[in-house]
Amino acid sequence: MTTLHAIVLGIIEGITEFLPISSTGHLMLASTLLKLQQTEFQKSFEIIIQLGAILSVVVLYWKKLWEWGTIKKLIAAFVPTAVLGALFYKIVKGYLLNSNLTVLWALFLGGVFLVGFEWWYGRREGILPRQPADQNDSAAVANSNEIENISYQKSFIIGLFQSLAMIPGVSRSAATIVGGLILGLKRKTIVEFSFLLAVPTMLAASVLDLCKSAGSFVGADWGALAVGFIVSFVVAIGVIKWLLHFIQKHSFIGFGIYRILVSIAFWLVLW
Repeated sequence: MTTLHAIVLGIIEGITEFLPISSTGHLMLASTLLKLQQTEFQKSFEIIIQLGAILSVVVLYWKKLWEWGTIKKLIAAFVPTAVLGALFYKIVKGYLLNSNLTVLWALFLGGVFLVGFEWWYGRREGILPRQPADQNDSAAVANSNEIENISYQKSFIIGLFQSLAMIPGVSRSAATIVGGLILGLKRKTIVEFSFLLAVPTMLAASVLDLCKSAGSFVGADWGALAVGFIVSFVVAIGVIKWLLHFIQKHSFIGFGIYRILVSIAFWLVLW
C-alpha cells in the first residue's frame, strides 16, 4: 500500500463512517478498484483507520463522553456488540471481509430497507417522507430527546442493532439509527448516540485486531496506517458537523437510493 492509497482510503473512511452507507463496505470496494489485495494488513487497515474517524467524536463530544449518565448508557449498548464481536471475530475477518459479494448484497438490501423504513416511518409520524421525524413533536417521543433519558433496555437493544454491522455493507450508523427510531427516539438523539457509541465499539475492535495482527506488520505498514488514521480523523470532523445540519431537513431516503445505485454499479463493474 502506498501513501496515496492510504490518503484515498482515509478520505473514504472519514466521509462514510457516520453516514448510513457502510464505511467498511466502501473501503473494501475501493480497495478492489485500487487493486489492493485483501491481505491481513489490508483488512486490519480497514478496521483500524475507523478509529481515526471515531477520534473526531472524542474531540467534538469530549464533555458529553465524561457524563456518567451517558457512560452508563453506552456501556449497556456496547455489551452485546462486544460479546458477539469476540465470538464472531474469526468469521468476520476470515470470511466476510474477503467477500465483495456480501458487501454488494448488504448495500443493496440495506438501501431498499432504508428507503422503505423511512417511507413507513414518515407515514407513521404523519410527516412527508423527505422530512426528518424530529419535526414531529408528538408525546410519543417527547421524553426521549436526550441521551441521558434513554433507558438501559433501549440502550441494550440499540447495541443489538449495531451488532448487525459485523456484516460488511450493513453500516453501523444505519443499524443503530434505525434501531433508535424504531424504539421511539428522536432523530438527532439517536444520531448523536450513534456517534458516541462508535467510540468504545471501534476502540475495542481496533485493540482486538492489533493484539492479534500487529506482530505481522512491517515498518511501511505502520506509516500507511498513520496516514490513513490522520486523514480519516480530519475528514470525519467535517462530516459530523454536516450530518447534524443535514438531518434537520432531510430523511435518509437519499442514502438508501445511493446504496442501491452503488451496489448495482459495482456489480456491473466487478462482474
